[in-house]
Amino acid sequence: MTAPFRRRVLYIPGYDPFPARRYRELYRTEGARQAALSGHVIAVAGAGPDAWDVTARIEGQDVTARVEVLGWSDIVRASMGRGLWSPWLDLARVVRAYVLTGTLRRLMRLRWGPVLAGLYPALGLVGQGIVALVAGVIAWDLGARVHPAAGWVLALAAALAVLEAFRRIDGRIFVHYLLHDFAFTVSDGGAYPAAVEARLADWRAQVAAALEDRPDEVLVVGHSSGAHLAVSLVADVLRGGDPPEGAVLSLLTLGQAIPMVSVLPRAGRLRGDLALMAGQDVVPWVDVSAPGDGCSFALCDPPAVTGVAPPGARWPLVLSAAFSHTLSDGARARMRWRFFRRHFQYLCAFDRLPPGDPAAYDYFAVTAGPRTLWDRFGARRPSPGRITRVVSRHRDVGS
Repeated sequence: MTAPFRRRVLYIPGYDPFPARRYRELYRTEGARQAALSGHVIAVAGAGPDAWDVTARIEGQDVTARVEVLGWSDIVRASMGRGLWSPWLDLARVVRAYVLTGTLRRLMRLRWGPVLAGLYPALGLVGQGIVALVAGVIAWDLGARVHPAAGWVLALAAALAVLEAFRRIDGRIFVHYLLHDFAFTVSDGGAYPAAVEARLADWRAQVAAALEDRPDEVLVVGHSSGAHLAVSLVADVLRGGDPPEGAVLSLLTLGQAIPMVSVLPRAGRLRGDLALMAGQDVVPWVDVSAPGDGCSFALCDPPAVTGVAPPGARWPLVLSAAFSHTLSDGARARMRWRFFRRHFQYLCAFDRLPPGDPAAYDYFAVTAGPRTLWDRFGARRPSPGRITRVVSRHRDVGS
């Protein structure tokens, strides 16, 4: 009897303040949906607060996988200001980093979607300020009829009440959340904060332990803002030496917005990691995105657009998740205005199988299937819409 294929998946989420269990529940529910469509057999069992075990039969073979979330939600929560004025300070930082330097204009040459995603919270916050100002003026007019001092007290109270109301519903409109995200990115000019560097060191130990366990594949997955952290993590692993003999290490980035970081002046550390990963011949790197995801730099080759890809660069293999082929018209219609839901689609089930395309992207086949990342996608050519236009003014590498 053939032994099951064994995989360790080390998943890095994006800028997300929520604990790892939400990703376990997402994997469980969406895996069941994908199994019903694709004929997979997938069972998920808890293995701790940051991990879960997967037992699967996919493509006629048995697979066991341990999925571990490399968490940094505590760092995210600590970076989120709690006061009413913190979003305005975040807005000032983001405008200074992207708008006043012309960086936003250069990024527009790649994709409009993520640039508009960056403008949305800025415009949203200004709109909230205008609503608060109008409420304050109306309250002042009412209060001033009684006494001028009462007018000013009511005006301030009304404006603060409006701002607080917007803060309380931010879980639905994401204005403050996105500003916190962008402000965290630019907080040190693109350099990783000390807390992130310390977390990367911890993660390197986890990758090393996974490789020593000798599964059939150790797969590092980075989604959204976790994509550039995944690149840096694997680059650090390689700097420490090649994986042990017989160990297979692979890198998958999903819905990345790496250029938002790599073009910043102090992102030399990340640029060096991109250059290393683009030219090495040890770790396969597949980058999956979709033009239908307005929150990512879809089909943009991160080392190339940053201007650090070495001659003859091999990686990443840039592929499209092809939402127009793998999602039904009804599913795409339901997600039309749900931008964050589309941004998470890479981690979810698709409801249509592309005819005649056995190498179509399927997150559950990738993470719980019986083939390594390169065995699954190695025969694919980069998607025709791949973008390599250099937009970064900063191309130095190093710390």
